[in-house]
Amino acid sequence: MIDIPELALVALVGISGSGKSTFARTHFKPTQVLSSDYFRGLVADDENDQSASAEAFDALHYVAGKRLTAGRLTVVDATNLQPHGRAALVRLAREHDVLPVAIVLDVPEALAWERTEARADRDFGRPVLTRMHRDLRRSLGALAREGFRKVHVLRGPDEIAATTIRYEKLFNDKRELTGPFDIIGDVHGCRAELETLLERLGYALVRDESGRPVDAMPPAGHTAVFVGDLVDRGPDSPGVLRLVMGMVAAGHALCVPGNHEQKLARKLNGRNVQLTHGLPETLEQLAAEPDSFVASARSFIEGLVSHYVLDEGKLVVAHAGLKEAYQGRASGRVRSFALYGETTGETDEYGLPVRYPWARDYRGSAAVVYGHTPTPKPEWINNTICLDTGCVFGGALTALRWPSRELVSVSAAREYYEPVRPLAPAERPDDGLDIADVTGRRHLDYGYGRVTVAAENAAAALEVMSRFALDPATLSWLPPTMAPCSTSTLDGYLEHPATALDDLRQAGAERVVCEEKHMGSRAIVRVSRSGAGDAIWTRTGRPFFGSELDEQLLTRVRAAAGGLFDELASDWLLLDAELLPWSAKAAGLIRERYAGVGAAGRAALPAALDVVDRAAARGLDVGGLREQLALRSDEIDGYSAAYRAYVQPTDGLDGVTLAPFAVLAGAGVSYADRDHGWHLALVDKLVAADPALFTPTRRMIVDLADPAAEAAATQWWLELTASGGEGMVVKPWAGLKAVDKKGRLIQPGVKCRGREYLRIIYGPEYTRPEQLARLRRRNLGRKRNMALREHGLGLAALDRLAEGAPLWRRHELVFAILAIESEPVDPRL
Repeated sequence: MIDIPELALVALVGISGSGKSTFARTHFKPTQVLSSDYFRGLVADDENDQSASAEAFDALHYVAGKRLTAGRLTVVDATNLQPHGRAALVRLAREHDVLPVAIVLDVPEALAWERTEARADRDFGRPVLTRMHRDLRRSLGALAREGFRKVHVLRGPDEIAATTIRYEKLFNDKRELTGPFDIIGDVHGCRAELETLLERLGYALVRDESGRPVDAMPPAGHTAVFVGDLVDRGPDSPGVLRLVMGMVAAGHALCVPGNHEQKLARKLNGRNVQLTHGLPETLEQLAAEPDSFVASARSFIEGLVSHYVLDEGKLVVAHAGLKEAYQGRASGRVRSFALYGETTGETDEYGLPVRYPWARDYRGSAAVVYGHTPTPKPEWINNTICLDTGCVFGGALTALRWPSRELVSVSAAREYYEPVRPLAPAERPDDGLDIADVTGRRHLDYGYGRVTVAAENAAAALEVMSRFALDPATLSWLPPTMAPCSTSTLDGYLEHPATALDDLRQAGAERVVCEEKHMGSRAIVRVSRSGAGDAIWTRTGRPFFGSELDEQLLTRVRAAAGGLFDELASDWLLLDAELLPWSAKAAGLIRERYAGVGAAGRAALPAALDVVDRAAARGLDVGGLREQLALRSDEIDGYSAAYRAYVQPTDGLDGVTLAPFAVLAGAGVSYADRDHGWHLALVDKLVAADPALFTPTRRMIVDLADPAAEAAATQWWLELTASGGEGMVVKPWAGLKAVDKKGRLIQPGVKCRGREYLRIIYGPEYTRPEQLARLRRRNLGRKRNMALREHGLGLAALDRLAEGAPLWRRHELVFAILAIESEPVDPRL
């Protein structure tokens, strides 16, 4: 019997006639086996055409890579006698973080020749086989050195025929363990706090004759899981090791290694390592322990597995985290990521490496629990959570109960070790803004994720902010860009309610509100009882009309909001709205970009049609040309009608209205966690208070499990757009902080624009089949990613506004939104 990992790249090694293909058919599924002969046949129509070998192996390696990416055992049936061929397989296995395994079929040359002669498709001579046999003998001693983690040599036909294969799980595969688990963050020698935490979790400490804890009996069915960094910096690293080693030995705990254990083991093995970051204290403490304990601690650390996959694959525990592609894999690269994470190559102001924000990009289905980077409090980010709350730095020792996701913490008795970087960033006095806060390339953690602001985008935002925008003290929030719905495949439509509703359904929303999309200019209004600090600004932070007209508008909003001030017990409110008509703010844009196209078409096409009609009257065959010109004329008429629907006469504020749809914040509170029913009920009160100023937002609530409700929403959209409306915005009913099942923010709204309105965006002729086919290839991913990043930053800005955070902390978020707007994304989306 031979053992091979459940996930591996298996290379069959043997000369022609050794029985590799028969062995493969006997022990593996047909889909698992990739034969070089078969791939030669694919690329050259002849399995024996050796001139096609290079192309055949290119194709074989490509398919093998796809299988390994998907986590499927892959067997390569080829002679694999040449070092360069085997090196390519080892490299392929490493690229996909799986173990390369060699199974050698070693049969006598005479038997192999007898079999070869019996095959009509083999016409090479005996010297070729002799050379193969010589290459095999040379290969036997080299396979392990070349990187094959397991080498099985089967000698002779009898041993080959008697062999069976047993699959072994990787050490990190503990999917059969379903918990409950108590996952404990970085301990760093804080034994007293660990004992307290275990007791709070319901574990019963077991002590030896000297009173030292050597085990902890868990509550029924529970298992503790340690994320590593048991040692260094704290007062009793040996005591922590003794307790955790005892729990693991008794089956009461699992433990993954941290980078501090890794460094300690290297030192104990005589390696030259830097005595920094608390290692000297650990070595001094270990010097008081018996040599046998130190030896057992070294063996324990060396036996730790880089990460664990638990609870049927729903949970992954690794010291520094683990991205999805590495979960359940085994390689040096996987172990390195699990121990250290990944850095950007930059250092922060403390000289410490800036870690790549892998959690921000994580989209895996398994929850990832980790430590490594101290944080003031644990927060879920994209189904990942860091439990290192800096106990040794005076913070707390934290555990996560799984699957309940309950957090349990005990405070540190004191600060045992002064951190290089403060555990909680020191609060800077609110003494105004510093240009260094917003210039250059910046990495920004904002509670809902982490974003990198490119230096060139920051420069563009600084230009707008310094020359055109409102005072940053007033500019408390900017709206995110809005992502369009997925592209429709329905005949004649680029966007359709069916895809918009399905987008929210796929994101995890069960109920949505479809709101009429007003074609105007986004307006954010800050209004108060006293009028102090009131302002209205655009989505790029600029004043709307100028101080005189803005104040007149704000005076009316202030009067209408009197009831809301009382109802919400707030002296001020922040409103999200649309200012109508579009032409009130965008008259210049309409004239320059749209009206000219329409006017030129309306002037030229009738004249062209007149010429064609006169040519037809003389008997010329111009029917096809006339059809094209007539179609173009209709398209221009539709285009002109589309933008004209949003052009209405205004004089000062006469003819100007506001369509509010959300109350974002008030004094000391963010309303982002309220559902849309709450928001719409409040803005309806504004409409009732001043119907001449405020335009209502029509809407329809849709249960996404009800086909009839979806059909009604589609019909409503068709009627809305047929009467000249732009379309609708589909929003999760739960509100601005709606998340999916993995705890990730979902789009706050997707827009679904009408067929005729899109002529303004994509041109008069966009509805032609060939144009729609081209537009359907539009890439929405970048726009959607931008919308989510800006949305998260906006939510964080509202949170900081509510908590009264210093101006610089609020402004850096608003500035980042404006900077992200400079990224190159198709403006038509």
